[in-house]
Amino acid sequence: MVSVGILLFPGFQMLSLSTSTVFEFANLELERPFYRVDLVSEFGGPVKSSMGFAIDTVPFGQHRYDTLLVVGDNEVLQASAGMLTYLQHAMLTSRRVTSACTGSFHLAAAGLLDGRKATTHWYHARAFRQAYPNVKLEEDRIFTVDGPLWTSAGLTACLDLALALVEHDLGVEVARAVARKLVIYHRRAGGQSQFSALLEIDPKSDRVQSALVYARQHLQEDLSVDRLAEVAHLSPRQFSRLFHAETGQTPAKAIERLRIEAARLMLESGDHPIDIIARDTGFGDPERMRRAFLRAFGQPPQMMRRALQLQA
Repeated sequence: MVSVGILLFPGFQMLSLSTSTVFEFANLELERPFYRVDLVSEFGGPVKSSMGFAIDTVPFGQHRYDTLLVVGDNEVLQASAGMLTYLQHAMLTSRRVTSACTGSFHLAAAGLLDGRKATTHWYHARAFRQAYPNVKLEEDRIFTVDGPLWTSAGLTACLDLALALVEHDLGVEVARAVARKLVIYHRRAGGQSQFSALLEIDPKSDRVQSALVYARQHLQEDLSVDRLAEVAHLSPRQFSRLFHAETGQTPAKAIERLRIEAARLMLESGDHPIDIIARDTGFGDPERMRRAFLRAFGQPPQMMRRALQLQA
């Protein structure tokens, strides 16, 4: 049985506890107890969350864990000396030491991340770089893996991390089945951006939002202004004017960003041929996609794929 310790401290963020459900559903999928999950803290007993209610825990040292997960918090709280010592000891006794969200600050404070790559919540990335310049921070990543050290980005990225741990232990089919039962995406690639193009475009009205959601679901189709205006129940001229007023860009530029995001995800999550990616994301041909990638990332898709393969 794989023992998992989820390390809590006063003021921890509750969402990180959702990782326990991933391990629970892996057990359900296998129809046997493969994972055992404990909630641990420095002194044991009730530990108050950022929401104000407490969760019961067992104290450090009561068990050894195959995998230790340090949760995050909302304010980047300082770790106690006892917690740092425990993390340093866990690095010697656990197969994997992992963190969710700002939990990477605690791993860094314990000296575990020096010279290694890691990620954290994008909002706190600048503070992390200033505090721990010896860590190779990859702030635009869902999660990172560097030997026994796994770190995830903010909040819901902990689910991607937990699914990746399950996939590492039990294979892709079990992880995919768990994701389906939890009704979540299986799973975002570790190198995928923390940001969503649809969120960054940030439309204000329901009409523009509905047009963009339609576009993302129909990237292979001809997404002309006329078609998007029809979805938004506006004339093409009204739609173009409203779209630019709300997003600061043209519909064509926004659609290109959605297609780039989809193409990048396909690059990162599989070995699809470049021409297939270009076709499935609506670019039509590889050259058009190459020019879009150069505008967005300063490098062509092939170079990004080689970089991802080297990272792997």
